[in-house]
Amino acid sequence: MADTILALQAENAMAAGSRTPTPGRGMNLAKAREAAQDFEAFFLGQMLQPMFADLEAEEPFGGGEAESMWRSLQVDEYGKAFARKGGVGIADMVVREMIKMQEGK
Repeated sequence: MADTILALQAENAMAAGSRTPTPGRGMNLAKAREAAQDFEAFFLGQMLQPMFADLEAEEPFGGGEAESMWRSLQVDEYGKAFARKGGVGIADMVVREMIKMQEGK
């Protein structure tokens, strides 16, 4: 019995994930996509920050407060570049959720 219920739940989840929701009236899909991509870029930038936190500065820059500030901006730009090139799929999920919310589901 439990296996049947789990199998049914899994089947429903797979079916729900494969359906492409359609944007509702008044929803600007391009703006939704842009907002979702901005969110993914920010998220990826935040996730990348710890990877660069302990890197030592090398010549000719030599470190300092300006370099730590510059490095933070550089990592943010990495996140934006990843998101522009398709990212890891977060933007797609966010757009789907935005459309679902618009549909009232």
